[in-house]
Amino acid sequence: MMNIEKERIINSETTDSWKKWGPYVSDRQWGTVREDYSKDGSAWEYFPHDMARSRAYRWSEDGIGGISDDQQHICFALAFWNHKDPIIKERFFGLTGNEGNHGEDVKEYYYYQDSTPTHSYMKMMYRYPHDEFPYNQLVTENKNRLRTEDEFDLIDTGIFDGNKFFDIYIEYAKNDVEDILIRLNVVNKYHEDKDLVVLPTVWFRNTWDWEVNADKPSLSSISDNEIRLAHREFGTYNFYLDQQPELLFCENETNAKRVFGQSNGKSFFKDGINNYIVNNDTHAVNRDEMGTKAAGAYRITVAGNNNYVIRLRLSKERIQNPFDNFDNLVHQRLSEADIFYNDLQAHIREEDLKNIQRQAYAGMMWAKQYYNFDVSKWLDGDAVNPPHIDFDVNRSHGRNAAWRHMHCSEIISMPDKWEYPWFAAWDLAFHCIPIARIDPSFAKDQLQLLLDEKHLHPSGQIPAYEWAFSDVNPPVHAWATLRIFQIDRKIRCDKGDFDFLEQSYHKLLLNFTWWVNQKDRHGSNIFEGGFLGLDNIGIFDRSKPLPTGGFMEQADGTAWMAMFSLNMLKISLELSLHNPNYQSMACKFFEHFYYIAAALNNIGENDNSLWDDNEKFFYDLLHLPNGKVQRLKINSMVGIIPLFAVETIIAESYENLPIFKKQVDYFIKEREDLTKNVSRLDEPGDGKRRLLSLLRGFRMKQVLVRMLDETEFLSDYGIRALSKIHKDKPYKYQLDHQIYQIDYEPGTSGTSLFGGNSNWRGPIWFPVNYLIIESLLKYHLYYGDDFKIEYPTHSGKFLTIRDVAAQLGIRLMKLFRKDEQGKRPIYNNYPRMQNDPAFNNEILFFEYFHGDNGSGLGASHQTGWTGLIADMIFKFGYYDQEN
Repeated sequence: MMNIEKERIINSETTDSWKKWGPYVSDRQWGTVREDYSKDGSAWEYFPHDMARSRAYRWSEDGIGGISDDQQHICFALAFWNHKDPIIKERFFGLTGNEGNHGEDVKEYYYYQDSTPTHSYMKMMYRYPHDEFPYNQLVTENKNRLRTEDEFDLIDTGIFDGNKFFDIYIEYAKNDVEDILIRLNVVNKYHEDKDLVVLPTVWFRNTWDWEVNADKPSLSSISDNEIRLAHREFGTYNFYLDQQPELLFCENETNAKRVFGQSNGKSFFKDGINNYIVNNDTHAVNRDEMGTKAAGAYRITVAGNNNYVIRLRLSKERIQNPFDNFDNLVHQRLSEADIFYNDLQAHIREEDLKNIQRQAYAGMMWAKQYYNFDVSKWLDGDAVNPPHIDFDVNRSHGRNAAWRHMHCSEIISMPDKWEYPWFAAWDLAFHCIPIARIDPSFAKDQLQLLLDEKHLHPSGQIPAYEWAFSDVNPPVHAWATLRIFQIDRKIRCDKGDFDFLEQSYHKLLLNFTWWVNQKDRHGSNIFEGGFLGLDNIGIFDRSKPLPTGGFMEQADGTAWMAMFSLNMLKISLELSLHNPNYQSMACKFFEHFYYIAAALNNIGENDNSLWDDNEKFFYDLLHLPNGKVQRLKINSMVGIIPLFAVETIIAESYENLPIFKKQVDYFIKEREDLTKNVSRLDEPGDGKRRLLSLLRGFRMKQVLVRMLDETEFLSDYGIRALSKIHKDKPYKYQLDHQIYQIDYEPGTSGTSLFGGNSNWRGPIWFPVNYLIIESLLKYHLYYGDDFKIEYPTHSGKFLTIRDVAAQLGIRLMKLFRKDEQGKRPIYNNYPRMQNDPAFNNEILFFEYFHGDNGSGLGASHQTGWTGLIADMIFKFGYYDQEN
């Protein structure tokens, strides 16, 4: 059978139309910066979960398993009521950043199980308890727990004991680009019959309350099972519901009396359906059956250990018999999804790995979200503003005031649509790598998005994330651009998308210049700054002034910039083979790399060097106000990151670029002072490749000796962020009468220095593990199969660099795959989830992982960067497991 989904992706015009509708509704809109109109920036407290059912959002919408069009005019999502909860279950509940003992934390169980890249077929499952949802217990228990204690989760309340829950499967299948079939399968896992109210809900995003005389769309009933949606600009749609449920209508507008304590003269509000269902408030819904929000109320009884199916349909065109041939159409789209993934996974041996990978891809596809944020309007206010909002001068100089040019209204891949329902620039670079395997066009568009004039700052800075667009993260955008260009070229078997590469390159030049101007304060090619992705493996918050005074020279910051230089060099060379005029730019980045490399390796090799010749490792340097310099001898990822600055160049390409070759040969001859500790292009390797790396063979080996030592960095499940030697030998730094200390903590961190979820003092972290593996594969291209290293250190076993990379990939896969006893390490801290097949067979993609036992920690739907496991399986899924 033809791979129809692949055909849709390759045809760009078809792809765009098939992607018009998708899972673009957020899992959480409340508690975000966008919805925060407080004077003090307290986003969590200003718009809490309790107000979400009653207050209209300004910028975007949220819901359970929701879909919308790509500008979010029309939304659809599910709501439920078990006859016991104080509110209908209309959105996922979780703790705010200030309530959780480890920061914000969703307290629900839901699983994204499947999705094609065009969303022609999608499936997810939500697990809803029979008994009253313990909102207050979850808040109180976690609030009373210390940072060093585990989180108190929904499963810990015992609410799922005895299988007293519904598994609600939500499926979407597109008959055509604007004809969407929706099937709900409610499974009662308990042995007795249980009642449930199911509320499939359709509504318009509120765009009318913020403007004077704005057009207001409308919903109205056409028959007992049809709702008409009329939007002046977007057109007319039809929503069909089988079995003739009770139709309920209200407005997607703020209940001003409940939220602000005053009436606004309106009659029906966003919480109308909730109040009617839970409180039997017949005045809360519009009996004229019209409004801007509507639901069908299915009051069903699900037999014990049985299921109940509900069918719905949303279509641009009117359909005479909307449920004829319904299940066959759903099955057809599922079959197309199976064919698409079967082709992709043909080389993968284990069914369990295929399942893990497919769920990872599903999570990344479901993580797409409509992101709407006009920063200038947010700072200054709309033509019509909600009551009690004062746009005074302090707000215009507050959070993100320097980013007035940003006007976002697009679909963006999110790290986690509940815990991180806003784009994060460096996360996005990692999302796009596995996404490129199944949808290279979307991956390319995502990277270019943050480089366009609506996002990139005029200074050249890439926005970090909405809590602080000006924050600094590692510069990985160029790396991701190059990798996606290479992946796309291999998939399409052509010369490559040079338009994408060239357009991105010119914007990346602006970003590179910003880095050089902003973060190299002394012009010495040594870089500093927060690099928040690696914040908690140091003793000081590097985003703030140091308590010692003075400044810090960062081994990782400098290595990231060396990597950035090599990425830009490699892109320049790719473009030079396409257009020889880019050779001069290649020369620029070649020389820039060597200046940074020399600074990092410090040619004098004295106490001011970032390289410690006794420890054979890289460390940060602390410069004190009195002129003294001190190495901070913390064995952390900081010392491994220099491995990332590596690229290989095919000898033939080198020879075919005469201007570049001439300048390189001259530079190497004349500036041996800069090149003696760094790999050199005039030293051909295996296969006659040329190598550019911060580390020559000896130093590379020394770093790998530490990294691959199981008493230090090497865990059974990947590379730890901090060496385990600091468990028995904490690093201490005394300043005046205060001691700053860093200990090995394999799980959550005991310090609050960096806030809730910034816990990186020993756990396994996917992005840097992925970059380690990528770097090793590049080293192998140069050194070949004859070059072997000891793995693990002290084992007496020697492997090629490529095989070491593969074994590290296998250790990362081991986090998720079942062992001989059917256990998944990600659930090692969660006995019920480990031992109950209902939980064990579903995969959660955590933010980071325990450095000793592999248990998942942090955000639980982080298929942003943890989705990289899909690419690990793609690369190494055919390898035998580690002995």
